[in-house]
Amino acid sequence: MLGYILKKFLYGLAVLLGVVSVVFILFNVLPGDPARMTLGQRADVQSLEAVRKEFGLDRSKPAQFFLYLNDLSPVGLHGADADQQQKYHYVKLFAVGKDAVALKYPYLRRSYQTKRDVTTILSETIPNTFILALTAMIFATVIGVFLGVVSAVHKDTWIDKAANGFAILGISAPSFFAGIIIAWLFGFVLSDYTGLNMSGSLYSYDPFRGEVMTWKNLWLPMVTLGLRPLAIIVQLTRSAMLDVLSQDYIRTARAKGLGSNAIIYKHALKNAMNPVITAISGWFASLLAGSFFVEYIFGYNGLGRITVFALEMSDFPVVMGSILFIAFVFVVINILVDVLYAFVDPRVKLA
Repeated sequence: MLGYILKKFLYGLAVLLGVVSVVFILFNVLPGDPARMTLGQRADVQSLEAVRKEFGLDRSKPAQFFLYLNDLSPVGLHGADADQQQKYHYVKLFAVGKDAVALKYPYLRRSYQTKRDVTTILSETIPNTFILALTAMIFATVIGVFLGVVSAVHKDTWIDKAANGFAILGISAPSFFAGIIIAWLFGFVLSDYTGLNMSGSLYSYDPFRGEVMTWKNLWLPMVTLGLRPLAIIVQLTRSAMLDVLSQDYIRTARAKGLGSNAIIYKHALKNAMNPVITAISGWFASLLAGSFFVEYIFGYNGLGRITVFALEMSDFPVVMGSILFIAFVFVVINILVDVLYAFVDPRVKLA
C-alpha cells in the first residue's frame, strides 16, 4: 500500500507542476503590468522599476518561472544572508557557494495589491470555504442518499418520479443561476419569514462583541452549492441500489425472513456505496473550486471570492496560490478515496 501511495503522490506532483505551468503561461499571455496595477497609472519610472525588481518581474520569463518553482519547492536554493532566512524561514541543509540548499515550507510570495503574504491571505479564507463546502457536501449526501434509497425501494411510483424530477432539475440548473434565484426568493421575497440575508459572510462585525459567527449567512450558499452533487448522488444511489436489490443474496435474505429495513440499510446500502463514495470525494474537491461564483453572488468571504477579485486585478501570486491549493486538495482526496475503497470493498486491491 505504501508503494501505491508513493506512486500516486508522484503523479500528484506532476499534476501540480502542470497546473503551475499552465497558470504561469496564461498570466504572461494576458495584457497588464502588475507593477503599474500595484502603484497606479501615475507612478514614476523609478517606483515601477523598484516594484518589478522586488517581485522578480525584471527577469526573463523562463527565469521567473524557475524562480517561482524554487520558491514553491520544499527543498530550494536560497541566499544564506539574514534577509533570505527571514523571508523563507528555512532550515539550512548544506552550502553551495554563497547560497544554501534549504528545507522550508512552500513560499507562495506576496500579493501584488496588498503586499501581504499569500499564505496569510489563504489562511484567512480557506476555513470559510472549507466550512461552506463541507456543509454543502453533508447536505447533499444525507438528502441525496435518502432520496436515492426511497426512489429505488418505490421504483416506478410517484415517489420515484418526483425524486428523479428533482434530480434532473438540480443537474440542469447552473450554480450561478440557482444562486441568484435562491438569494432573491429566500433572502429578499421571503426574508420576513426566513430571517435570511441575500448576502453576507460567515463572520460579521458586531460593534459590541467584535467579530462573531453568523451561521444564517451559511444556509443559502450551502444549499446552492449542494444542489448539483445532491442530484448526482440521488441518481447514483438509486441506480446502485436497484442493481444490488436484484442480487441473489438479497433474495436469499428475504427468503430467510429478514426485515425490509435490515435488508436495505444493513446489506444493500453498504454494497451500493462505492459509486456514491466516488461522487462524494470528487464533488467535495469540486465544491472548493465551484464555490467561486456562489461566494461572489452571496458576498461570502472565502477562497473563491478573493480569487475572483485577484483575477480582476491580475494579482498572480494570489490566483496561483488558490489554484494550487485546490489542485492539492484534488490530489490528496483521490489518494484517500483509493485507500478507502480497499477498506469498504475487500475485492479492491491497491497495486
